[in-house]
Amino acid sequence: MTDSHQVFEIADFPLDSGDTLAPARLAYQTYGTLNAAKSNAIVYPTAFADQHPDNEWLIGQGRALDPDRYFIIVPNLFGNGLSSSPSNTPAPHDRARFPRVSFADNVRAQHRLVTEHFGIERLCLVTGWSMAASQTYQWAISYPDMVERALPFCGAPRVSQHAFLFFEGVKAALTADAAWRGGDYDTPPETGLRAFGRGYAAWGFSQAFYWQERYRDLGFDSLGEFLTGFWEQNFLGRDANDLIAMLSTGQHSDPAATPAFGGDLTRALGAIRARLISMPAEKDLYFPPEDEQWAATHIRGAEVRVIPGIWGHLAGRGINPADVAVIDDTLRELLATPVD
Repeated sequence: MTDSHQVFEIADFPLDSGDTLAPARLAYQTYGTLNAAKSNAIVYPTAFADQHPDNEWLIGQGRALDPDRYFIIVPNLFGNGLSSSPSNTPAPHDRARFPRVSFADNVRAQHRLVTEHFGIERLCLVTGWSMAASQTYQWAISYPDMVERALPFCGAPRVSQHAFLFFEGVKAALTADAAWRGGDYDTPPETGLRAFGRGYAAWGFSQAFYWQERYRDLGFDSLGEFLTGFWEQNFLGRDANDLIAMLSTGQHSDPAATPAFGGDLTRALGAIRARLISMPAEKDLYFPPEDEQWAATHIRGAEVRVIPGIWGHLAGRGINPADVAVIDDTLRELLATPVD
């Protein structure tokens, strides 16, 4: 696998917010070869604070997402430091002045990459974790005739009010650092970034994960070591404005916001025609299974399969072999399922 990537540039890209990125730069990486019929394409977007190499745990020979069989496109989320982001966009949209970007904006740009650059008209699968699960739903809602199958895992069509408030908390911790300077920092707000990671620490895994001290499975001998060595380190080195921009995307995206749905999420979900399996994690504190079970009742033929265990939201991150096997097996089954 590789850290290299390619860029699809859109000269003038209007956003749902009313702003325009000129240009918008969508970074992406591909795995495998597009067949002559252009019928083997999969879109697998990135999640919050991730870049395309972070998706590679689910791609490989012998896996469901096998590059010997499929052409897998991994587009990077706007705001992640590779695609257009506060950290790499010149004025007037630099730093904290970067415009709000929605999941629908991301998916529109990805659709242009898929159709204009690759000439693909049908996708055999869209899948993704966390914020990429939200993009998966958006793909299936926005382009129902194009997406044959969808498998969102550890995510939801839109962020709940509960998760919205969590995002507000970690944003406040980050921006309280005096070095933040309204987003115009000269040096990274390290204290704020550490606080940001600590805010995530209690949410990413479940209570039972901590009761059983499963952080020892990841090589940490104490809770304190895990807090600093895993959670703080996960965000040190990230650009603070990029993190804020991606959280804003999650907080303010709504697939029902288009005039066709009039704000009614049930109508938006009802537009999905893909064969959809949703995979929430049993003890996910952000996206509990009951949320996805509700959503599935409004999607024709949708199925919910809960990832069992205690790894919470991080069950979808590729770090626990048992969870990886469950996700991979379900992807394999879904890809083998005929569609209309």
